Amino acid sequence: MQSSLSPSKRQPRLPSAERRRLIVDAAIKLFAEKGFRGVTTRELAAQVGVSEPVLYMHFHTKRDLYSAIIETIAATPPQSDSDPQPSGQDDRAYFLKLARHLLEWHTGDPCRPRLLLHSALEGHELASLFFTRQIAPFFDTLAAHIQSRIDAGAFRPTDPLSAARAFCGMIGQYAQGLVIFKLPDSQEKQKETLEQMIDLFLSGIFTPQSKSK
Repeated sequence: MQSSLSPSKRQPRLPSAERRRLIVDAAIKLFAEKGFRGVTTRELAAQVGVSEPVLYMHFHTKRDLYSAIIETIAATPPQSDSDPQPSGQDDRAYFLKLARHLLEWHTGDPCRPRLLLHSALEGHELASLFFTRQIAPFFDTLAAHIQSRIDAGAFRPTDPLSAARAFCGMIGQYAQGLVIFKLPDSQEKQKETLEQMIDLFLSGIFTPQSKSK
């Protein structure tokens, strides 16, 4: 197959791992900007400065590329603290810290939420892959933590998975507003908003005894 790039446009030879990383980074940016239907392999190859055959040398199938994208996104997880709840940290501090991690995950690199929204809206397989590998386990971990607080009598009896989804949905919707709709909230305003959301969430899930403490 004839190369689609002229010699003057070729980039110097790079180690395979570095070239692979550049391809994944370029794919994330292009897919986040144009969606999956709006990007061709020719365009992706040109963005990196390689020919299409070189692209297929690093990723034999599109699914290989999608898996690499998920691995890259997953390298910066939204939650840095492991369960159970750290000793001495109250529920408000725990959920506030988690909310900040979720917000930072969305706003730290706007390509991440844009890419996932494109994949979901287009019915792309990357959406289901990401949900299975990342979102579902995250929900399960948070639900297990909420169940532990229900068992301790701090939270009222409720479906822990529904509570986990409600919490993440609230924070995620606000984060998407900042990234997608460019809400002009300052850092101080974001801090205040998260605190208000955490108070609303906890006021609905605390037992009456916990509220009175």
